[in-house]
Amino acid sequence: MSMIRDLRAAVRPRPSLRKDSGSYDTTRDPGTPSAVVDCAVYRDGARVQTRTPLTPQEAMRQVRRDGGFVWIGLHEPTEDEFAGIAGEFGLHPLAVEDAVQAHQRPKLERYDDSLFTVFKTIHYVEHDRLTATSEIVETGEVMCFTGRDFFITVRHGGQGSLRALRHRLQDDPELLAKGPSAVLHAIADHVVDGYIAVADAVQDDIDEVETEVFSPGRKGTPRGTDAGQIYQLKREVLEFKRAVSPLLRPMQLLSERPMRLIDPDIQKYFRDVADHLARVQEQVLGFDELLNSILQANLAQASVAQNEDMRKITSWAAIIAVPTMVCGVYGMNFEHMPELHWRYGYPVVMGVTVGLCLSIHRILKRNGWL
Repeated sequence: MSMIRDLRAAVRPRPSLRKDSGSYDTTRDPGTPSAVVDCAVYRDGARVQTRTPLTPQEAMRQVRRDGGFVWIGLHEPTEDEFAGIAGEFGLHPLAVEDAVQAHQRPKLERYDDSLFTVFKTIHYVEHDRLTATSEIVETGEVMCFTGRDFFITVRHGGQGSLRALRHRLQDDPELLAKGPSAVLHAIADHVVDGYIAVADAVQDDIDEVETEVFSPGRKGTPRGTDAGQIYQLKREVLEFKRAVSPLLRPMQLLSERPMRLIDPDIQKYFRDVADHLARVQEQVLGFDELLNSILQANLAQASVAQNEDMRKITSWAAIIAVPTMVCGVYGMNFEHMPELHWRYGYPVVMGVTVGLCLSIHRILKRNGWL
């Protein structure tokens, strides 16, 4: 039972490794098919050492002869590269098609002798400043085939490597002795931990945008921000949401419904994964609602600023209308006009005009139009 109590510590990345969890190591073992990143047999919780790298067919023959299970990791296999493995392990054609074509939504499908699970991996893209074209999250896929004596991972995208996770599991023989279901739990926990890290980073971006929208500009008025930045951030959050929300039901099924391919001791720990995933989902839904409010507030500020500008333009037009009217009247060149031949007529008219302009300016400024 001590192994079970230490399960979370064994499968979750250490803080120092989290920043590197998004990088993908393209190194592949020589002598294996080009899509195979790693292929190993595990017996009694330990990796069976071999002089040369095993092919999937050789690994499966060892398992059938001596017991244990085989874990095969592939990266973006073609249909031809995956056909031999699919035939060797009896994978369902529909699941094989999904694994090769990728671009699947997170899901859990049960076939006669295997489980097919799809995870969306999320990687946060570092950026100096958020713009209307910034890429904030990058997605990939991890597809898992879980059988009685095999575990196959098919990854798509340039991030989401499982190499470090495999090494951590190999350091815990008691956990690996539980078989393929322990690996499935470790991957699920690893993916959801990545969601948590990305959610924290996205929260920082949203806080930055929110501060920029409501920070004061000139003369204490709200400064506002580019609506394109908010919309781009909202699109990236939507991509995040598409990875998180569909995965909740599969995790609940793995934690609540007995399955013969899932070890009972491991199954209870899927509840923890489902709980963390539910919290991330609530956080992402909150991001979406908050961004809606920020976008509406930004648009409202833009509308208020436009109204303010129109009020100022209208106020100055009203002031300028007084001298325009006076000059228009005295520019008509009639012979008989009031004060036309009076010595003080010009300064009096100019004084009245300036006085009227100043009075209108004072009234408008007192009412907040200027």
